[in-house]
Amino acid sequence: MNFIAGPLGVLLKFLYDVVNNYGITIIIFTILIKLVLLPLTIQQLKQTKLMTAVQPKIKEIQEKYKNDKEKLNIKTMELYKEHKVNPVGGCLPLLIQLPVIFGLFAVLQEPTKYIADPRFAEAVNEGFLWISNLSEPDKIILPILAAITTYLSMNGPGAPPVQNQTMKTMNMIFPIMILWWGRSFPAGLTLYWVVGNVFQMGQQYFITKVGKTKEELS
Repeated sequence: MNFIAGPLGVLLKFLYDVVNNYGITIIIFTILIKLVLLPLTIQQLKQTKLMTAVQPKIKEIQEKYKNDKEKLNIKTMELYKEHKVNPVGGCLPLLIQLPVIFGLFAVLQEPTKYIADPRFAEAVNEGFLWISNLSEPDKIILPILAAITTYLSMNGPGAPPVQNQTMKTMNMIFPIMILWWGRSFPAGLTLYWVVGNVFQMGQQYFITKVGKTKEELS
């Protein structure tokens, strides 16, 4: 991940030189990364919602052609084409984002590994709000915020609807896992996660609002 984490480290250092506060730097850094990935996120949300919308018709086709696999595949692809659904459209943007996400985690978990400036080594130990040291875990408040915002981003207003029972279960379990992990991650990394979730909730709400407005006007 060095080829991704390295440039992200340069960006983090540049922002810190401008802002001179590590906590605020992480917030700005998170928002910038989210804005860069926004087109992919919008595409992912759009395809996920389209897939959910055509699920009843897919079930009808599956029931009608359950004994004819070839016809089933043809009719399913025709349905996808008619409704402009890409079966991998919801996964592809996420797969593209994954290396960036791993790079971000690497930088924020061990920032001094990717930023050689000795002054920055002191910066990561700064406090922010109630957090005494951003390089050490915050055991209570940040992990709870991370869990709550994770749950809301996955299940709140504007979140992609989930019909699969396994995914519904994961949507309940994952916030608990984030709560547990957040108690051991550096506070700076958990802060990034919280800010990213808040941004995601905002963009999901906005995209949903815009989508409804377009439907009402059409």
